[in-house]
Formats: sequence, structure tokens, C-alpha cells
Amino acid sequence: METLLRKGFACMWTFEKKAVSNGFLRVAGVDEAGRGPLAGPVVAAAVILPSGFEAGEITDSKKLSPKKRDRLYDYIRAEASAVGVGVVDAAEIETLNILQASLKAMRVAVEALGETPDHLLVDGTFEVPVTLSQEALVKGDSRSVSIAAASIVAKVVRDRLMAEYAELYPEYGLAGHKGYPTKAHKEAIALYGPSPIHRKTFKGVAEHVK
Repeated sequence: METLLRKGFACMWTFEKKAVSNGFLRVAGVDEAGRGPLAGPVVAAAVILPSGFEAGEITDSKKLSPKKRDRLYDYIRAEASAVGVGVVDAAEIETLNILQASLKAMRVAVEALGETPDHLLVDGTFEVPVTLSQEALVKGDSRSVSIAAASIVAKVVRDRLMAEYAELYPEYGLAGHKGYPTKAHKEAIALYGPSPIHRKTFKGVAEHVK
């Protein structure tokens, strides 16, 4: 079992090692959190990891408990060569649409790194709208350690923002579901109407906009 785990962690470096073999020295993983919720921002992160970074339990943030995500978030922040975060709020999501808002958040995250990467590994099927070498990887957060690290940072940042919003709008239960379309959340929207952070063109919210 331990050997299999070591092989799994080694595989998480496959795309980073391939990029380095092609001459890229600063490889950034990019991912986002928050495309599906009915409320709150979409948040993206970009992470450049040093070659000696211990991957350990780093994987897709959705596979981790909140406690473990928080611990790994602190570890990534402490050990990464660079971390950038991009946030696009609900009002801008309405203006751009959720796909374009997600791509903008990714671009902002890359630009916030503080150093320019020479190659991006991006979760999903779309590339970031920047003039950098990049590769989009379907399920990249389970295949690339850099993307997985970015997924953890994006998820933790967004969850913490939603906890702050929960204090402003306690009637919606945002601390629990983080804005996702749970039954309780949809019932609260029907009862109280949308808040300023709800995505008013999304199904489940649009029906209750006056």
C-alpha cells in the first residue's frame, strides 16, 4: 500500500516534470472554486511549487475535509515559491457570465503571483486568457500537484469569504453550504429573496428576483 501511495504522489508530478524537460522553469498550476454556487464570488488561485516540495496529501480539494484543507493551505502558503489569488464577485459574474468570470479570476491569480511563470497547467478544458505557454488538463486537480495545490488555495479562500458573508446575511445559512444550491439554501432564497451576493441570473435565484 505504501509503495502504491508513493507511486501516486510521484504521478502527481508528471506534468510538471514534462514541462521542465521542455525547458520551462517556473510552472504554475491554476484552478478555481465557486462556479456552481448560487451566491458569492468565483475564486481562482495560481501556485508555483519548488522542486523539493513534499506533495504528501496534496490532492483535489474536493477530496479533502475542511480541517485537512486548512492545514494544507497553511503548508502551501509557507512552502510555495509563489501564490496568487483572483476573486470575481457576483455582480461581475452577472455581467461576464460564469465561464468568463472564472477565466478572469484565473488571469488575475496568475498576474498576482509576483513573478511571471513561463508555463501554466490549468484545470479543465479552457486556457487562461494570457499570452503564456499553457496546457489545460481535464481533472487536472487529481493529476497535477501544482493544480491540486491551487485548488486547495482557491477553495479555502472562497470558503473563508463565504464565512464572512454568512455573518452579513445569516438567514441564508451560507456558513454551511457556502452558497451552493442545497435544498435549505433554495428555500431561504424563496423565503427572503436574493441578497446582494446572490447570482440573480442563476436558476434557483432568478425566479425570486423582483
